[in-house]
Amino acid sequence: MRLDRFLGNLPRFNRKQVRLLLIERRIRVDGQVASDPLHEVREFSRVELDDEVLQMGRPPRYFMLHKPPGCVSATFDPQHPTVLDLLDEPDKHDLHLAGRLDFNTSGLMLITNDGQWSRRLTQPSTKLPKVYLVHTEQPIGADYASVFARGLYFAFEDLTTQPAQLDIIDSHSARLSIVEGRYHQVKRMFGHFQNKVVALHRERMGPLVLDPALAPGQYRALSGAEIALI
Repeated sequence: MRLDRFLGNLPRFNRKQVRLLLIERRIRVDGQVASDPLHEVREFSRVELDDEVLQMGRPPRYFMLHKPPGCVSATFDPQHPTVLDLLDEPDKHDLHLAGRLDFNTSGLMLITNDGQWSRRLTQPSTKLPKVYLVHTEQPIGADYASVFARGLYFAFEDLTTQPAQLDIIDSHSARLSIVEGRYHQVKRMFGHFQNKVVALHRERMGPLVLDPALAPGQYRALSGAEIALI
């Protein structure tokens, strides 16, 4: 949010008062004087007027989780364990999921309280690849790759999927890279060939790869270098 808009949203200041505060250089954002009305104020920014704190700010948090099957990608569910139940963190209900996985799908989940960061990771326009290890009931045909690369028509949404890359590992397993996240997309793509997906595991989202040291149900904080990749 722009600094002038942030200040104007506070009931104590009108537009004229906001302009004066900025001209008089009485506002600090994260410890630095801010006089530009366009200065960005984030939910993590500490904003001060003289010695008075207008917004305390809070630290951004970023976690990588190895989601096990049988766990709901939600912050709350009355019947099933959720991915947040696996976190031993204070104020964890301030966190949200950057991309979901189906109930029985395992693999990489990213959890944060930084909305801008998660939008960069998940919005379709970024076209960051999501890479899945797929195991199927029937053998995977050599023609699957060319069909996925052209895109498949989904009648329910009346759209054609973006080109996807399929690398066959063996007769019943492959690695699939997609750049979108339609409802049950991977299962529906293989369903085009009447081939049921029996196990699905997300290995990567964009440049972020699931840490092989994490067992199902375990998590860790992202490093600064990993956060900066998005």
